[in-house]
Amino acid sequence: MVKVLILVGYGINCDYETEHAFRLANAETERVHVNELITREKNLENYDIMAIPGGFSFGDDLSAGKVLANKMKTNLHDEVMEFVKSGKLIIGVCNGFQVLVKYPLLPSMEKQEATLTFNDCGRFLDRWVYLRINEKSRCIWTRGITQLYLPIRHGEGKFVVKDENVRKKLHDEGLIALQYCDKQGNITDEFPWNPNGSIDSIAGICDKTGRIFGLMPHPEGYLYKTNHPRWTRGESEKGEGLKIFRNAVEYAEENLV
Repeated sequence: MVKVLILVGYGINCDYETEHAFRLANAETERVHVNELITREKNLENYDIMAIPGGFSFGDDLSAGKVLANKMKTNLHDEVMEFVKSGKLIIGVCNGFQVLVKYPLLPSMEKQEATLTFNDCGRFLDRWVYLRINEKSRCIWTRGITQLYLPIRHGEGKFVVKDENVRKKLHDEGLIALQYCDKQGNITDEFPWNPNGSIDSIAGICDKTGRIFGLMPHPEGYLYKTNHPRWTRGESEKGEGLKIFRNAVEYAEENLV
């Protein structure tokens, strides 16, 4: 059975929802405090998937996700690199996405090439957004999906890159996994469809293998039709976010277990 490590500790607060999502996808899950990995009480190599859930790790001091990223890189870098090298999967949602780009594990591991910073609107946003999956994307997590409707909850969700070369690489190498769009699925930079001002309306990216995936919207926030804000009007029949977790578990079943 696919084993998933749900990272917890220091302000992470979407761990139970993330764990439930993977359980619905038929995976075996364990919530593990980052200190348990650092002290080697738990070993990362014993898991097939690592999830870094959303929240406010270390209160978003310095910048969102930065302290947790540094803590992991300082204490767990060899283990994380071996985990990636062995073909396993990583997902970072919201604060977890911020961790992945500041570690960095996304979009590449050589140096930090992107970041997530304050929303253009200047405030925290808690609302639902329309998303279109990039058909050219390498992302394993979004296979077979064309559009999604998911909640966002962030104050620092604006995705920006270091320079135009990085931006070009994201497009040319299929690293853009999903983008904000309007109801008709048209990519637009206009608010509120693009809620934070991300370049090219980028809501999530993957690495060149497609196995490491980071996104600002919360797929674990839409697992049942009753999670949908308009479910009583009959606008939802199932939780669209679950597809993402099922894709990962199915891939791990075929390639790792």
